[in-house]
Formats: sequence, structure tokens, C-alpha cells
Amino acid sequence: MMLIPAHHFRDIERKPQYLQPEKCIPPPHPRPAGAMWFIRDGCGIACAIVTWFLVLYAEFVVLFVMLIPSRDYVYSVLNGLVFNLLAFLALASHCRAMLTDPGAVPKGNATKEFIESLQLKPGQVVYKCPKCCSIKPDRAHHCSVCKRCIRKMDHHCPWVNNCVGENNQKYFVLFTMYIALISLHALIMVGFHFLHCFEEDWTKCSSFSPPTTVILLILLCFEGLLFLIFTSVMFGTQVHSICTDETGIERLQRKKQRRERRGSWKSVKETFGGDFSLNWFNPFSGPRHPKPLSDRDWVRQVSSVSDTENTETTTEEPSEEPKDEDFAEVVDE
Repeated sequence: MMLIPAHHFRDIERKPQYLQPEKCIPPPHPRPAGAMWFIRDGCGIACAIVTWFLVLYAEFVVLFVMLIPSRDYVYSVLNGLVFNLLAFLALASHCRAMLTDPGAVPKGNATKEFIESLQLKPGQVVYKCPKCCSIKPDRAHHCSVCKRCIRKMDHHCPWVNNCVGENNQKYFVLFTMYIALISLHALIMVGFHFLHCFEEDWTKCSSFSPPTTVILLILLCFEGLLFLIFTSVMFGTQVHSICTDETGIERLQRKKQRRERRGSWKSVKETFGGDFSLNWFNPFSGPRHPKPLSDRDWVRQVSSVSDTENTETTTEEPSEEPKDEDFAEVVDE
């Protein structure tokens, strides 16, 4: 057998320890089946808490500053129901995106025994991640925050404290969509409230004093405008990635994938869980999960050995230069 690097045939003697599959042992305490997925990252946890705080702040201002003091009960009830429903769906989508395994590859499976069990044939190659000691299937990338290789990893998003990958991309798309909708709804209600208060007595527009009311509304307006722009862009980017069957990492690297691309509609159906229905917009309905990886899924053809693989964490603006190396084991003729 011959060991060769995947990144432009770099000198692999600098890190010879990565080339010894016998040193890749399974983790001492494997994650039990069905265990909740949660990343213990301080920055991500803080961002997730901030996200919930901002949604709850918007909820407070909408209810107690604009709707409850309003004398138009039909207006208050309808807008209250719509806003609370969208806020609930947004937070539910956020929880599902944060607590769902994005598609992690089994850690420490690049052992000598497992590689031998694959029975590599001439012209086949196995990629091994030197960081988590895992065999990487096609389109998997390593995240240094999650410390795992993630299948179809798009990016690591601190706002959901998780990677966006094969199993939770639907929830992330729904999260950005619902946040954009409640931001737009809040901005429209703030505009109507200002118009109403200018025509009426400010003391009758809110149970708070006029200066406090203005400050709360301005802060909500700023928050809504900021998140409307941000989440709308992220939503459009994710939908484009799904329709083109290309992750953010692949698009950033401008990598020419030597694979058969799925049609746009097929990719959308697999991401959202089947044919079009209301379940597409339901954060409690999961995507169509792929079949368990077979032996053939772990190996690739030798023609893809020189392809560039990303092994570093990718956030909302991932770096273009990979800093680590993957290594491939190839069977000679």
C-alpha cells in the first residue's frame, strides 16, 4: 500500500503520526444512540442566549407597548396571534437546529481494522481526517468547534451553536425565514403605531410614558431592520445552496465536484422531507434522512485524490485557505 496526501501531494513526512491508522482508536466513551446533540462552546451558547433574548424583547414590546394598550381589539388579537405563532416557530426551529446532530461522522473510526474491512480495490481511496481520526465520506468537512467531521457541512453558525449540515439544514432555513418574517411584521406594526400616536394623545398609546415608549419602539425598529436584512440574506443563501446542491464550503473553494449533481427539486425534497406539504414549514417534522453509510460510501476513486478538502471550522464567513491536511490511503495496481 502507498500513503499519499490529498492536498496537492504535500510532503507528508512532516506529520508521520497521521499516517498510522493503528493509532486511531475509538473514543473511550462513545456517544450513546439517541443522546441529545449539544456543542459546549462558550461563544455559541452566548449567541444562542442573545438570540432568545432579542426574540423575547420583541415579544415584550409588541404585546405590552403596542397591542395590549390598543383600543382596536380585532387588530390586537389578529396581530398578536400571527406574531406569537411566528415567534414560536422561530424559536422551535432554533432549538431543532441547535440540538440536532448535523450529520457527524463516527469519531475515531479510521482504525486499521476498519480500513481493512473495507477491502479497498485497486484505484480506490480512503480519506482520513487527522484531527478527529475519522474516515471522511464524500462532501464531509471537519469543524474544529464541533470537533467532528460533518456530512454536507455548509458552515458553523454561532447563532445556533451548531454546524449547518445534512440533518439540520431544514431547521436552519426555517429559523432564518421565521426570524425574517417576525422582523418584517414588527417593523410594520411599529410604523402603524407611530402614525397612530402622532394622531392621538401619546399618553393613550401605551401604558408606558411617551419617552419610554419611543425608546422601546426605536430599539425594536433597529433590531427588526438589522435581523430582517441578515436573516433574509442567509435564507436566500441557504435556498440557493439547496437548489444548486452545493454547500457554502464548496462554493467558497470553487471546487469542481467530480460527482453527479442531483436536480434542484430532488435536492429540495430531500432537505425538507418529501413532496411539498405543510410539513416543509413544520420544525417538528424532520428531513428525509439518508440511508446509513455503506462500505462503498467510505471510499472514493483515486481520480479525486488531488481534490482540495477543507479541514478547518467554517463560520458565517469561512476562510478560503485550509490549514490542515487530510490523507488518503490508496491501493496500487
